[in-house]
Amino acid sequence: MSENSSLPPISRRTALKLLGVGAVGSVAGYSRFAKPQPTIHQQETLDLPRHLSKGKKVVVVGGGLAGLASAYELSQRGFQVTLLEKSPQLGGKIASWKINVGEDEFMMEHGFHGFFPQYYNLKSLVEELSIKNNFQSLDYYSLVFKDPETYLPEVFRPTNTAFPWNIVDLAISSPNRLRWGINLTNFKHLEVFHAITGFKIPRTFKNYDAITVAEWVNEDFPKGLYDLYFLPFAKSSLNAPDTLSAGELLQFFHFYFFGNPEGLAFNGTVDDMGTSLVQPIADAIRANGGKILTDVSVGKIHCENGQVRSLSYQQGDEQTDIPFWVKENTLIEDDSLAYYGAGDTMYAVDEATDEGISLTCTHQGCTVGRQPDGSFVCPCHGARYDKNGKRLSGPAQRDLATFEVEAKKADEVKLIAKNPSSDLETATLEADYFVIAADVPGTRHLFTRMTGEIDPEATRRVETLAVSDPFAVGRFWFDRDFDWEHSWFTSLSGYALTDSITLYHRIQTQFKEWAAKTGGSVIELHAYCYKEKEFPTQADLLATFENELYEIVPELKGATVIHRQLVNQKNFSGYPPNSYGDRPTTQSEIPNLMYAGDWVKMPFPCGLMERATSSGLLAANQIIQKEGLSRRPILSVNPEGVFKI
Repeated sequence: MSENSSLPPISRRTALKLLGVGAVGSVAGYSRFAKPQPTIHQQETLDLPRHLSKGKKVVVVGGGLAGLASAYELSQRGFQVTLLEKSPQLGGKIASWKINVGEDEFMMEHGFHGFFPQYYNLKSLVEELSIKNNFQSLDYYSLVFKDPETYLPEVFRPTNTAFPWNIVDLAISSPNRLRWGINLTNFKHLEVFHAITGFKIPRTFKNYDAITVAEWVNEDFPKGLYDLYFLPFAKSSLNAPDTLSAGELLQFFHFYFFGNPEGLAFNGTVDDMGTSLVQPIADAIRANGGKILTDVSVGKIHCENGQVRSLSYQQGDEQTDIPFWVKENTLIEDDSLAYYGAGDTMYAVDEATDEGISLTCTHQGCTVGRQPDGSFVCPCHGARYDKNGKRLSGPAQRDLATFEVEAKKADEVKLIAKNPSSDLETATLEADYFVIAADVPGTRHLFTRMTGEIDPEATRRVETLAVSDPFAVGRFWFDRDFDWEHSWFTSLSGYALTDSITLYHRIQTQFKEWAAKTGGSVIELHAYCYKEKEFPTQADLLATFENELYEIVPELKGATVIHRQLVNQKNFSGYPPNSYGDRPTTQSEIPNLMYAGDWVKMPFPCGLMERATSSGLLAANQIIQKEGLSRRPILSVNPEGVFKI
């Protein structure tokens, strides 16, 4: 029980009565002493060969976790794999890249990532690669509320109990248990209880996919249950309650809690994600003959006779002559320029000349903001550029990239580099199979590069894919440390922007060593799905993060900020109402084209990194099966809830 709790302890029997779940305590497979086992979603019953007897080529587009998992499995089976990644580094949302803080060099990431024990398919890769030592237990994690008068801090510790005992244990330990507000004599509350404990595909989506979480909880929903668990964990899906399908939230909760037989454990990486996970997978792909190319822009995907036949690309500097579409951003007010894009991929266009510049600072990737005199300044480190993007001062060494408008739509423009590089490498790849493992914006872009006989249904379904509200990460280096009574990673609730805090100088090796040397601290704040109209610029994000950090850690007031690093993007998969039915599966309408990514419709409950990994392995299995090989076993939590109603 939390040290802050003023409530008396309760027995397990009392907790069962309080929650109205005593009747399910004896459900087969769900006793405290007979923990349910993982479900085998996909395993061969036939004795089939594991390796190809003849060469087959596969091109995987996208080097995030989904693409890496797919390329890894296919390369293990004897396929000739070529993996293409647009960014300079592999990993997608778990990528790492070098930054400089004074004379020190660090690996920066897109934010802290937690690993849960029911990530069965991701864990299987970790075990095969013999990199379990790259991960460490964080022992427990906390949920802290801005107003302690409303709710006391919740503490989630590792357990080995599954539903209903995990709820019982949570009730026993929770200092807020009498504030949950559950009354199972209330029909609406009973309906909620049945929904969250009776998850089943596709029934749950049929019943709940048409409404948002906000709409669902607006009708006599237990307030404490929502405030304490549903709201924080809904946002951790990187989708806001007013845009997230209630069916998807129920899937999320089933995977992480009600259908999870592993309990509430929590791991983090010893080093950055690139070092701890991405690089070992990439090394294994190369060791099996796979080829990995980064800084790649796909120019054309050619379809013929119902198949994808070839893919052309350019490799090198981002300034290619391949055009791309970008949506208008109406949230930034400017009488002189029009803005396009979001997060750290934004462009400013002079509509009088149809010329534009990238607003991505060439120093360390923050988004520059326009000043009253027409110049542009980076809010992170002070680099300054003139109105045409020419570097004036600060740490940046290159000008902003320049573009021309090639075409326009109502709310989009097609941009092309004004001065594309002349030393780009170009090539065309022919293959037997193709896997698109890009994020949603990247997948949409790839479909604009398709030529020939394009399947209209595949195009339509990709165009319906949604992107969630943007997320932001602010990481701060301070010249002093501070006392902290909660977990090194702590979820937060009640702040305008901040959803979590991570004390990197207590977790990862590079920051622990720096803190020991300097006496400083490294703190990261994360906003999972903020509203752009409330924080339209990176300057707004940084200022709010810093102000809220001083509320969260008052001891840092007066400390010197040595360095600020901001990452904000708008590329996480969205799961809005009525999107489940049309969501693509791993097998596209084109027989030799597979999809992988957390946006793919999954046949079993999963989320976040496990969803990306599982989709990549399922895509690989589709190809493996077509070649008559034995598919990789795919595991999941129990796919259905206890109550089959």
